[in-house]
Amino acid sequence: MAGAKKLVIVESPTKAKTISGYLGDDYEVIASVGHIRDLAEPSALPSELKQGAFGKFAVDVDNGFTPYYVVNDNKKKTVSELKRALKGADELWLATDEDREGEAIAWHLLEVLKPQVPVRRMVFHEITKDAIEEAKANTRDLDIALVDAQETRRILDRLYGYDISPVLWRKVAPRLSAGRVQSAATRLVVERERERLAFRTAEYWDLTATFTPAADAADTTAFAARLVRLDAQRLATGGDFGDDGALTQKAEKAGVLMLSAERARAIAADLAEQGRASVVGVETKPHTRRPAAPFTTSTLQQEASRKLRYSSRQTMSFAQSLYENGHITYMRTDSPTLSKQAISAARSQAAALYGAQTVPDKPRVYTGKAKGAQEAHEAIRPAGDVFQRPSELKGRLTQGEYALYELIWKRTVASQMADAKGSTDTVTLSAPVAENGGTVTAEFTASGTVITFPGFLLAYEEGRDEKRGDKQGSDQNVALPQLVAGQGLAVSEAEAKGHETSPPPRYTEASLTKRLEDLGVGRPSTYAAIISTIMDRGYVTKKGQALVPSWIAFSVVRLLEAHFSALVDYDFTAEMENDLDRIAAGEEARSKWLGEFYFGTDSHPGLRGVVDNLGEIDARAINTIKIDDSISLRNGKYGPYLEVFDEKSEVGEDGALKPRSVNIPDGLAPDELTPEKAHELADAEPAEDRVVGLHPSTGKRIVAKNGRFGPYVTELPDEGEELPKGVKARTASLFKSMDPATVDLDTAVALLELPRIVGVDPESNAEITAQNGRYGAYLKKGTDTRSLPGEDAIFSIDLAGALELFAQPKYGARRASSALKEFDADPVSGKPIKVRDGRFGPYVTDGETNATIPRGDSVEDITFERAVELLAIKRAKGPAKKKAPARKAAAKKPAAKKPAAKKTAAKKAVDPARSAAAKKAAETRKANAAKKAAEAAAGAADA
Repeated sequence: MAGAKKLVIVESPTKAKTISGYLGDDYEVIASVGHIRDLAEPSALPSELKQGAFGKFAVDVDNGFTPYYVVNDNKKKTVSELKRALKGADELWLATDEDREGEAIAWHLLEVLKPQVPVRRMVFHEITKDAIEEAKANTRDLDIALVDAQETRRILDRLYGYDISPVLWRKVAPRLSAGRVQSAATRLVVERERERLAFRTAEYWDLTATFTPAADAADTTAFAARLVRLDAQRLATGGDFGDDGALTQKAEKAGVLMLSAERARAIAADLAEQGRASVVGVETKPHTRRPAAPFTTSTLQQEASRKLRYSSRQTMSFAQSLYENGHITYMRTDSPTLSKQAISAARSQAAALYGAQTVPDKPRVYTGKAKGAQEAHEAIRPAGDVFQRPSELKGRLTQGEYALYELIWKRTVASQMADAKGSTDTVTLSAPVAENGGTVTAEFTASGTVITFPGFLLAYEEGRDEKRGDKQGSDQNVALPQLVAGQGLAVSEAEAKGHETSPPPRYTEASLTKRLEDLGVGRPSTYAAIISTIMDRGYVTKKGQALVPSWIAFSVVRLLEAHFSALVDYDFTAEMENDLDRIAAGEEARSKWLGEFYFGTDSHPGLRGVVDNLGEIDARAINTIKIDDSISLRNGKYGPYLEVFDEKSEVGEDGALKPRSVNIPDGLAPDELTPEKAHELADAEPAEDRVVGLHPSTGKRIVAKNGRFGPYVTELPDEGEELPKGVKARTASLFKSMDPATVDLDTAVALLELPRIVGVDPESNAEITAQNGRYGAYLKKGTDTRSLPGEDAIFSIDLAGALELFAQPKYGARRASSALKEFDADPVSGKPIKVRDGRFGPYVTDGETNATIPRGDSVEDITFERAVELLAIKRAKGPAKKKAPARKAAAKKPAAKKPAAKKTAAKKAVDPARSAAAKKAAETRKANAAKKAAEAAAGAADA
């Protein structure tokens, strides 16, 4: 029809801009910017629903698990714009991503927009002209089974979180939350830290010698070899020890030899002195390496972590941008398969760049091994039938996008290249060693690999995760000379080496993603969100690339293991994913499955049954981790601390020892809190308050203490002196740079005198004070405030400096010069990005958008790419919701005046008894209010 207009809806503005360039003038492309609606928060339900079936979850669990959806506040304007655009359209095309989430977004759009025109579902795996043309010609209907799977996941997570999180609030700490997949991931990280805590180091020795062929040999290259046997008895290596520091049963049964330091040094000395050895044998094996498969979501996140040091969240953010701009195929997939078009493009580029000999005769075909493969798209690869080389995109991509595209391009091209070929030589050497008046045979080995045909290695080599093993490295690869059996060698050097076994390495984002994938927990689209969530919630932090659990995570996992064991069981969680896959395939009914999960079956009690029959949970036991017989770690209301029973502990009225509390240094990882370290902390902590001295003006004792809010000084009342009711002794927190064990009297007095009067503003005649507050050091002039650069400035700033600060704007120019970090311009706004310290913590800003830095990130680790990602996430969320202004009551018309009725004598009379009682009650209420206010003020001062 001439003049017909088709409305196309996609998720993101970038995707909309790219697609519109291929569709033409007959199509209007608009972005929904992700989901337009979600499950309502129970607190935000209409009043008539709060007490009903929807009141607890915004899901009616008794009637088919019917959800109650609401349009998100920040999407109401978007919905209005979509409805307005739909009025002028003859067709509606839904072009959201072809996965569960994308299908659900399309369904929600239909439910809200209620189109009266034909609807088509348009899907594609890459945003190129050919792909869009093919998608236009092959539209389909909405896949309700995919929608059901996504809805099931959303409802499941709501039921799980809203039933279990309150248990964590009551028994561990407020504001904690539980998530179906996130809890399993947290458990993995905690279990690995438990292994590290239980690990006991074992020491073993070997030696390395340098051997040189005779001067008349054809090849006189010197090489190193390692001692492996003494008189045919194999030497122990790191893999022969268990986590308890003892040899494993298998090693003991094999009769491995633990070489002592003294014996190793004696052998090294004898070898260096007599200097003779011979070649026992040379073994040559062909060496072949195959290229890695093209990227899936999981392997892309793993490799970007290893090679680029990107977080999972960064990787997916850059990949999303590359996809939406038409540079790569869809980035959420668990299929390593390449299309014929992609195979041809990869082979052509490999031949052109590295030579025809690097391309095998037949194309390589890859198949996936992931459990319960989700909607299998193609592998992640460069888009189009001719791949753009990275050099062609330089300058058009951000630094982060470019590095990721180059990685994807190299991996894809390498996947269609020939095997790398070569040979591995292993040489065995024998040397006599004098011991105890006799001679023993020392056997050495060395290996070397020579690559004769590099094949795919010309383009790409896959990275590897850290593996547990011998410290000296078992994969030695040395350059070996040409050797033959029986050839004599000279020993030029011999060195005894001691080694310690290493604990299991902590998970990195890459290895945790791989472990989750191996277990079948989560799906490609969820890995980045899983890791980001457990970091944002404070369950896990990063130390370099390693993921370190917090002590709170230990308590949470312990509670879940003890009382919700099935729900954090890896097989059970993986089976849930398989069930969701069956729902997506139309093989399982959503409401039936949710009913079995929530209400239970004959084989398992269901979530409600578990929650309703929890019984008593000992919060103290859940939050206590025993270090040894006298020290335990406790997760308290204000963070973790040590509970110590020793000779410094006080005796209670019942005659029992009262434990004393000892602070734990910030940044101390759980596996570093060994019994030795715990006792070191306990011994260093003063058991009693330290008397700093007498206040020069009041004569009262000033003591330094460690309290629940940190170290502080306080002025003690004289013996027998009672402070007035509601009045507390003067108290002041120490600065972060101060130590209660060393703080001096002058400093303590100065702290107690805070706030310090800096001077008087000559213009307003207002007093300016310097003081410490909840958000750091600041100046105050009337109701106006300015942040100080640090705590020390409280004592050092003078009136001129204070006036200069107040002369600057509260925000903007003053902050521009106090950025913690500065980066290049943001690709969206074109303005420089800065990291600043704000009232509620550090944040990223480009001057237009402010994004708080999550708890899982540190200012030091923020890169340009991460800053861009945080700003993009913040923009996608839209502006913060503003409170609606209070409605003014409608003006009432004045009531018609009536003649005043004459007051009767009864009305005029007042009962004196009732009057006195009312007066007394009013005075009591007033006194109670004053008392509460005084107590609150005293509590705030103490804090």
